[in-house]
Amino acid sequence: MQRKRILLNTEDMPRQWYNMIPDVPGGLAPPMDPETRKPMGPEKLAPIFPMGLLEQEASGERWIDIPEEVLEVLSIWRPSPLIRASALEAALGTKAHIYYKYEGVSPAGSHKVNTAVAQAYYNKREGVKRLSTETGAGQWGSALSFAAQKFGLACMVYMVRCSFEQKPYRKSMMKTWGADIIPSPSDATRSGRAVLERDPDCPGSLGIAISEAVEDAALREDTKYALGSVLNHVLLHQSVVGLEAKKQLELAGEKTPHLVVGCCGGGSNYAGLMAPFVPDRLSGEPIRFLGVEPTACPTLTRGKLAYDYGDEARQTPLLYMFTLGHDFVPPSIHAGGLRYHGMAPIVSALVRDEIIEPVGVHQIPCFEAGVLFAKTEGIIPAPEANHAIRCVIDEAIRDKDKPQTILFNLSGHGHLDLASYDKYFAGQLEDYAYPKDAIERSMAALPEV
Repeated sequence: MQRKRILLNTEDMPRQWYNMIPDVPGGLAPPMDPETRKPMGPEKLAPIFPMGLLEQEASGERWIDIPEEVLEVLSIWRPSPLIRASALEAALGTKAHIYYKYEGVSPAGSHKVNTAVAQAYYNKREGVKRLSTETGAGQWGSALSFAAQKFGLACMVYMVRCSFEQKPYRKSMMKTWGADIIPSPSDATRSGRAVLERDPDCPGSLGIAISEAVEDAALREDTKYALGSVLNHVLLHQSVVGLEAKKQLELAGEKTPHLVVGCCGGGSNYAGLMAPFVPDRLSGEPIRFLGVEPTACPTLTRGKLAYDYGDEARQTPLLYMFTLGHDFVPPSIHAGGLRYHGMAPIVSALVRDEIIEPVGVHQIPCFEAGVLFAKTEGIIPAPEANHAIRCVIDEAIRDKDKPQTILFNLSGHGHLDLASYDKYFAGQLEDYAYPKDAIERSMAALPEV
């Protein structure tokens, strides 16, 4: 019988984060000051981020030590298991070896806690009392609520309105850990009120929620802002996922994987998994990296590589990234964590450099893949992770006789997303490709740099 679960001991946890920035072939374009349109230094962001994180954001060091206080909290669930999906392989009739890194074992049920703990620690170290943030599906809000509670910080979460209504138990989870939650757009901030004035029924977007959370932090001396994806330091913290997976594949007797797959919203879960395999690819190993996104929010597959704001109200620095435009408001698909208009600059650069291949998929085939995975492997995936599973299945059956090793990130479980599965079973979901003219209208507002 094949060894299915490849486990590591706590002492095998990574003691350093791996920073991909020095290994991006074409380098990263610097963030731009939205006022001067010139490169922005970290000091300009000090009012909303602690300096410890800003130093990581701009660091050129490949390896950065993980503080002991962070390791202590991470050890509650890390290392997470790497599992061979042998039952799925059998159902597909493929010779591929399929492995998934299961991040649903974290307290909040997703990979997001890996960076939430680090961000809460660095804020606590610099005397911050309160954190503000946004959340899409609620996974990031849940993760930061947990981490803030661990370090004695208050937490305010602006949750995208459609997810606020679709996912009530995410709110319960956040409240259990002591956070306050407001549906976004809200009347609690100037930027939220501006959106509601234009569109009282706006379903919300991550760009809008970010605007509200950034405004909240900027107006209070005791508060800093925390972001769950996109920025360099967030991707850095997620590298623990790939570092563990690499060691676990070696224990399983597997060589470098042929295919590394992950869903892409802002880019953090996928970047965390693929990070330590990028140097192997650059050294000549034939690894393919597939980043999977919904056709309803096609940032990588139909977006533009350009400087853009990270939020709707244009308060953030300008980031050089694949974007659909900061005014983009995607439809209320059930993969709420993949509804962001932009993509992490590191992931964007790796797509530009043809290291990552972007793939777009519809939501109904994704739920079909998630149900098959649940029936074979026993785990109900989060709707976001279903995008990765869809792609893995398609690749595994493209040539069933092809021996290959496929690794993907099962970034979270779907236990609090069962309302989405109910709609799938009831035939109430629709596949949606965002209209070309709507994307063009949103792109028209890109800033000139």
